[in-house]
Amino acid sequence: MTGTTTSALATSNLARDTYTVFARAMRMSLRNPAWLVISLMQPVLYILLFGPLLEPLSGQLGGSNAYQVFVPGILVQLGIFGALFVGFGLIAEYRAGVIESQRVTPASRTALLLGRVLRDVVVLLVQGTLLVLVAIPLGLRAPLVGVVLTLVVIGLLGAAFASVSYALALTLKSEDAFAPLLNAVVLPVLLLSGILLPMTLAPGWLQAVSDVNPLKHVVEGTRSLFDGDYSSGTVWWGLGLTVAMGVAGWWFGVRRFRQESS
Repeated sequence: MTGTTTSALATSNLARDTYTVFARAMRMSLRNPAWLVISLMQPVLYILLFGPLLEPLSGQLGGSNAYQVFVPGILVQLGIFGALFVGFGLIAEYRAGVIESQRVTPASRTALLLGRVLRDVVVLLVQGTLLVLVAIPLGLRAPLVGVVLTLVVIGLLGAAFASVSYALALTLKSEDAFAPLLNAVVLPVLLLSGILLPMTLAPGWLQAVSDVNPLKHVVEGTRSLFDGDYSSGTVWWGLGLTVAMGVAGWWFGVRRFRQESS
């Protein structure tokens, strides 16, 4: 009974600490929503300005309409890049002494990460929903279940990359080092994951290179969801890789937060 009571108390404390960190992070976001709008502008501009160029190529893209192929990729882009850059905020908090103040509290180190990541996931899901709503008047036709499942994938993906971003920010503690590292990752990911255009349009050697990129399979899985093909191997392969990246990212993030507090 003592072990059960201790476990229940630890879970209760984790939930309380997580909510406290989440509420603080969410208040900060709501007080300064400009960066939320700015981060949404790029994918919306892709939808509005790049999407119409793909409509004549719908047949070659492998979907019934261009937006059915394009929007899932843009959602994945939002999940990746919207989460990768959250570390800049943590560096600012570290410089302001916020992280040092949290270290001396009895709050769970896991909660310090989980609360922030939950805020990022909520923001991504709101942005992703708005993105889909923008695409509907332009011609997007996708089943509701497929859209909802895709948003779940985006949430998991965002949690993975947000955890990694926070861990890297705590490791580097400098925007001058953090920014070049992200820029070095962003371009290959964007080009080799088929976010903008399916990799089936690429030459054979480029397809072979992209096959080792797990994000390519995530993008293909979300496109299958938008097609309503829920049981295909592509969907399950993409979902499995998303979960694997989520577990790896979470492990890395929690480990780094605990090291920082030791």
